[in-house]
Amino acid sequence: MTDKAFNLIDYTENALNKEDYDNCTFSNCIFSSSGLSEINFAECVFENCDLSMTKLKNTAFREVQFKNCKLLGLRFDQCNPFLFSISFEDCVLDFSSFYGLNLKDTTFKACSLQEVEFITTDLTRMRFYNCNLERAVFENTILEQADFSTAKNFTLDPERNRIKQAKFSMEGALALLKKYDIEIEQE
Repeated sequence: MTDKAFNLIDYTENALNKEDYDNCTFSNCIFSSSGLSEINFAECVFENCDLSMTKLKNTAFREVQFKNCKLLGLRFDQCNPFLFSISFEDCVLDFSSFYGLNLKDTTFKACSLQEVEFITTDLTRMRFYNCNLERAVFENTILEQADFSTAKNFTLDPERNRIKQAKFSMEGALALLKKYDIEIEQE
């Protein structure tokens, strides 16, 4: 399916057909707890959609944008990793997993990423603009040249992650020392 717009459709009753979707737009659609497994999306946009708890086994996302979407508990780590490319703006991705994925050059803008798993993920040049990363898990993660300068509530261990040339605000840089349980006085 190419160049088609899908609007106000509830896919919880009747699942989206398993086929390729190229340059399609999904607006105000409900996919929550349904299945998008084995479906290929290329250059598609999801706007104001609820995809919470949707199954993504071998789903292909290639240059896909999510805007103002609810994506609670998604297992992006089960997606097809070949040419995996996504971006998020004003989305809620709490409790989702990006375990082991290559997310180089990906952008998260004004997103909630609470308790998201980024274990063994390549986040090189990742941009977290105005994102809430409370209790997000970073372990054995490549964060080289990642931009945390406007991110908030994150905790990461610089000894367990690669952070060379990553960008942090002063407050964020101080958070890197949190594990040492030291006091830092500010003048």
